[in-house]
Amino acid sequence: MSKRCEICGKGVVFGGQYSHSHRRSNRKWTPNLRKIKAVVNNSTKTIKICTRCLRSDKVQRSA
Repeated sequence: MSKRCEICGKGVVFGGQYSHSHRRSNRKWTPNLRKIKAVVNNSTKTIKICTRCLRSDKVQRSA
């Protein structure tokens, strides 16, 4: 399963994590995704969207 928002396309970002003693390790930041049932093309589908798109009402949730 992809960790990508189906509305805005926000996905995983890779980078480095530094400790206080400056030791480095690789890590990834994942978006805060939620599975919701939304109306897409007049039918109900389960999609994964990030919480920012959910809060800003970019999708119409099904009843």
